[in-house]
Order: sequence, then C-alpha cells, then structure tokens
Amino acid sequence: MLYGHIETIDERLEHLDALRQAQDETGGFMTFIPLAFHPKNTELADLSRTTGVNDLKNIAVARLMLDNFPHIKAYWVMIGPKLAQVALSFGADDMDGTVKEEIITRMAGGESEQALGHKTLIRLIKEAGREPVERDTLYNVLARY
Repeated sequence: MLYGHIETIDERLEHLDALRQAQDETGGFMTFIPLAFHPKNTELADLSRTTGVNDLKNIAVARLMLDNFPHIKAYWVMIGPKLAQVALSFGADDMDGTVKEEIITRMAGGESEQALGHKTLIRLIKEAGREPVERDTLYNVLARY
C-alpha cells in the first residue's frame, strides 16, 4: 500500500480493512508491504515526505489490523535501514532483502543506500534483538544467523 501522499487516514484504514477481508476470504496474502510515498520528481513534488513517526504508526496499525497476514514488511529502501530496524519493534517482522541497485525510490527523493548486503542486514537485525533468517520467496527458512 502506497501511503503518505493525498489519501486520508480514514482511506488508509479502509484500505487495510479491505485487505483484511480479502485475506479472510482467500488466505492469499503472505506479506503486507507499506510503501512510503516519495514526492521528488513527481507531479506531487510540493508534498512533504512521510515522517518516521508516521511510518512506524502505519506499520504498527497494519500489524494490529492485519493479524491474519503472516508478515509485515519494513521496506528499508522506502524508510531507510535505521527506521526499518526500529520497525521490527513496531510490528514488522521482515526487512526485505539484499538489493543490488535501487533507482526508482532514489529518483523520487529516497535517501537510502543504493544497496545493502546480507552482512549489514544481519547486523541491523541482530542489533534490534531479532534473529536474522534468510528465506525464499515463500518464507521457507534457508539459513538462520
């Protein structure tokens, strides 16, 4: 769910409720991925970026409302590695993975690194008091660190 642009808080909640209902009916979602809007170089460039507090609230509310989703992602590309690390204590259980080159978010004003390697992700997750787990697309565990 892209958030932080022109939608209202009520619209975010309606979106989460629709996802929750769809998950109850189908069980088809493995992960909810909140995507913070980055306005630079868009037609909405006059808008402010989301704040860290807003990002964490969005993840926490998603975890509470979407308790039927197995996973909530803190996508470090959108919110930065440090905030994604904190998000692991606000309902997220996935920081996404290694990215070799991310350009879309950077073009829209994202300030995160272009890439994060597995050693950095392992360190960030351990520092957050969590167990780093390498997984495949279906969340099957490949390795524990």
